[in-house]
Amino acid sequence: MTHVAGTAYETFRPGHAGYHESVLKEAAIATAVLFDVDGTLVDSNYLHVHAWQRAFRELGRDVDSWRVHRAIGKGSGKLLADLLGKDDAEELGDRLEDLHSRFYLETAGMLRPFDQAAALIRVIAGHGVRVLLATSAGPDELDVMRKILDVDDVVTAVVAGEDVEATKPDPEPVFAALERAGTEPGNTIFVGDSVWDVHAAAKAGVRTVAVLSGGVSAAELTEAGAVATYDDPAALLDALDHSPLAELFT
Repeated sequence: MTHVAGTAYETFRPGHAGYHESVLKEAAIATAVLFDVDGTLVDSNYLHVHAWQRAFRELGRDVDSWRVHRAIGKGSGKLLADLLGKDDAEELGDRLEDLHSRFYLETAGMLRPFDQAAALIRVIAGHGVRVLLATSAGPDELDVMRKILDVDDVVTAVVAGEDVEATKPDPEPVFAALERAGTEPGNTIFVGDSVWDVHAAAKAGVRTVAVLSGGVSAAELTEAGAVATYDDPAALLDALDHSPLAELFT
């Protein structure tokens, strides 16, 4: 696993005053799997690309599709700064985010869960593992995806973009999910589809199992630090008993 160290992340680490000691005590027996949603459980990444492109074009900015795709998985603020530069992102950010959300929700009828995504979550939960969703999605987008997945009855908690100040690839969403799960990093695995998922998890000391359904290659995900890669949720479910997730099962 690739670890990314740096003082910018020191204050978020377990053991810091902000990380509840009661969580660490309970974590001795608790295990959890943290799932990204977009591109991991729901086939939405390319709808996001299209929505961002429409938003950029609406405000007179042209950004190549492949550049947008490579930024998917970051929080909106980081995505815009990466694609447009800091000045444009600050000037146009709120309008672009509103336009993106509007255009994305217009395509909500095209959203669907990946094959066996819901079954994967239910099987993992059935093994006594806590399942959490950790996503940068806004409230409206998340509501749509939760309805599509229909697994709220077995999901322990959800950490969304509005719950944290810093989004992926910052580790804050992962630490927030660890607190809600009541687990230590070593007893937790993140399942995601982007290098930004892997980086965020690694900075929090959490291993990542990656899926290729978001459109990122196995080579890139492995180089970023993923401990294993699978084509999609169905492939992970098929190999579940022999995957890194199996060590979490009771």
